Amino acid sequence: MANEEKLVEYLKRVSADLHDTRLRLREVEERSQEPVAVVGMACRFPGGVASPEELWELLVSGVDAIGDFPTDRGWDLESLYHPDPDHYGTSCVRHGGFVEADRFDAAFFGISPREALAMDPQQRLVLEIAWEALERAGMDPQSLKGTRTGVYAGVSSQDYLSRAPRIPEGFEGYATTGSLTSVISGRVAYTFGLEGPAVTVDTACSASLVAMHLACQALRQGECTLALGGGVTSLATPIMFTEFSRQRALAPDGRCKSFAAAADGTGFSEGVGLVVLERLSDALRHGHRVLAVIRGSAINQDGASNGLTAPNDVAQERVIGQALASAGLSPGDVDAVEAHGTGTKLGDPIEAEALIATYGQDRPADRPLLLGSLKSNIGHTHAAAGVAGVIKMVMALQHARLPANLHLDEPTPHIDWDRSGVRLLTEPVEWPELERPRRAAVSSFGISGTNAHLILEQGPEAGEQAERVSGEAAGVVPWVVSGRSVEALRGQAAALAACVVGGSGVSAAEVGWSLVVTRSVFEHRAVVVGENRDELVAAVGALAAGESHPGVVYSGVPVVAGDVGAVLVFPGQGSQWVGMAAGLLDASPVFAGRVLECERALGPYVDWSLTDVLRGVEGAADLGRVDVVQPVLWAVMVSLAAVWAGYGVRPAAVVG
Repeated sequence: MANEEKLVEYLKRVSADLHDTRLRLREVEERSQEPVAVVGMACRFPGGVASPEELWELLVSGVDAIGDFPTDRGWDLESLYHPDPDHYGTSCVRHGGFVEADRFDAAFFGISPREALAMDPQQRLVLEIAWEALERAGMDPQSLKGTRTGVYAGVSSQDYLSRAPRIPEGFEGYATTGSLTSVISGRVAYTFGLEGPAVTVDTACSASLVAMHLACQALRQGECTLALGGGVTSLATPIMFTEFSRQRALAPDGRCKSFAAAADGTGFSEGVGLVVLERLSDALRHGHRVLAVIRGSAINQDGASNGLTAPNDVAQERVIGQALASAGLSPGDVDAVEAHGTGTKLGDPIEAEALIATYGQDRPADRPLLLGSLKSNIGHTHAAAGVAGVIKMVMALQHARLPANLHLDEPTPHIDWDRSGVRLLTEPVEWPELERPRRAAVSSFGISGTNAHLILEQGPEAGEQAERVSGEAAGVVPWVVSGRSVEALRGQAAALAACVVGGSGVSAAEVGWSLVVTRSVFEHRAVVVGENRDELVAAVGALAAGESHPGVVYSGVPVVAGDVGAVLVFPGQGSQWVGMAAGLLDASPVFAGRVLECERALGPYVDWSLTDVLRGVEGAADLGRVDVVQPVLWAVMVSLAAVWAGYGVRPAAVVG
């Protein structure tokens, strides 16, 4: 009998352990497939693009961002160009896409001018864009110090110091860290104090999409809690143009004619882009705005194919299938693809055939796969091409519209488009509402043979995401602006004015909250106050211009280092007056709500009404009584603190 009882007890324990094991396995499986949220983006691309919004405006306006070679990089433009691609040491093209990379605020990042000069421009660009991306995600970059935030940066070009016969004078001691590609991610981690993985990826043209794939994997595996992913290309020398001229891979006019009959080669450009990534469950829990969701991604290699640099359709089909499996989707669940689409006679038809074989089969006639490539606008940004495509498609998902390809008067005749199930974006297309979220994929294929494919999904509706500030605040609203110098302060004010004027859907209260909570506060500070958007914008404009304005409070004296933040001082008896704070009871719901809470807390201990005392109602308790004034002053100050907290002020101390 005793043995039977032991056996029953043992079986119960084994059954419970098995149940727990199954639960743990299910949690691990769900975590490995959890969607990843895109919560922030920042970029710079040809055509003067300095933000995702400007990239979108360039695309929907059909702008061709390709231009002449720059004249300020020390390139010998007179002898660089030669129309014969076989001519040694020259480029058969003289056009490309370029970004400004020589204006770097080294002091902002605590870097000396000498070290900054030795730094590869790609390091400078990634530092700046990392800061912007985090702030655009609603995060103070300085608050991430010591966190398990990862940095995954794609890069390929490293020619900044490579052409010099020896280390230039003045660069000694900084040339190694200034030129190593590993430092592109490492410097961001060092400067911001990030303690997650810092990885630089070089798979050539697919580098930034591979970096994003690795970042997603790291998030799902718990190696980091937040990640920056993307890539950068800066062409310090014309070597890319001279080398690819020999291979006859460049379009004579420097423009990518993606999937066009006129395709005659690719066109190289510069660019940088980063996205801020977070597990979807974490993003929603933290109240971060979800711009889009990465459902799945995959990477693979061509292997021993028909040439080291030649694309391979079988490998491309395979990576697409792997990405769909990772996302748990079928081909018909994807509406559009941002193609690699470099504009070469060989590569484009191979890519199109792979897309037709995977996405084009058995699709409804009224729902073909929509195909485009922003390379037709900004050129091939190489290691930044994948993240450029992701930023474009995130914006397209948000605007429910797909921009047209440029330079596509006639599709390539090497593809039977009519029977393909794929439709080229020869004109802009509205993206209709569906019974499921809109979805798009992005492809990126490296000259090294490494392929990447990523599937994006429309983010949760705004109503499903946590509200930070509800409604428009009544009364005076403060906007806090800061910078590390007077010039930077004015520059921030100018940027704020431009942002607010362009973002009419954002309330003044939301702007005020975000300026305090989601941005770093620096030494030079000003507060702009106003009762409505027009007053605030006018005051911000005056601050940007260095002009005086009644709505601008600026001492001109920088705050000393080591400032601990706001300190709220509660006054004692003697500061009261009849009718004090009565106006706030009507103007501020936050103030009125906290006063009501205080009244409820005082109720069991007093025989008078806090609200009646504040409003000076006839018959209310005498404010001159000690047993009345002390609790009233306490309630008023606690309620005022709640108002400031509503605008994002988190006091470091309260003195009373």
